[in-house]
Amino acid sequence: MSNFWHVFWLIAEAFIFVAYLIVLFHIVADLFRNQEINGFMKAVWIFALIFVPISALLYLLFHSRGMAHRQQQTVARMKSETDDYIRHVAGKSPADQIGDAKALLDAGTITASEFAQLKAKALT
Repeated sequence: MSNFWHVFWLIAEAFIFVAYLIVLFHIVADLFRNQEINGFMKAVWIFALIFVPISALLYLLFHSRGMAHRQQQTVARMKSETDDYIRHVAGKSPADQIGDAKALLDAGTITASEFAQLKAKALT
């Protein structure tokens, strides 16, 4: 029976340790994202996070609202950049697609039937 409890507590401790590491990584990412804290205070927080584990709880208590706001800003910025990239890559108008197909037809790369297929595809 003692082996069961030993394994149980080992799993519980591992879970708590992994959860603490995840929280720690989020806090460190937020520290570097936070423009309101100067470099010295960031270094103090990093030192405290490494050597005083309770400081993670304190950081969450004092900075949780700012963390959420900064995370939302980062997600919105990343979504905007992704949308801009998608528009840039896939943003050819039907006229541009037909013009590219016409250039391929004039160069002899494609046949007239292939040009008609590309034109029909661009217009749909």
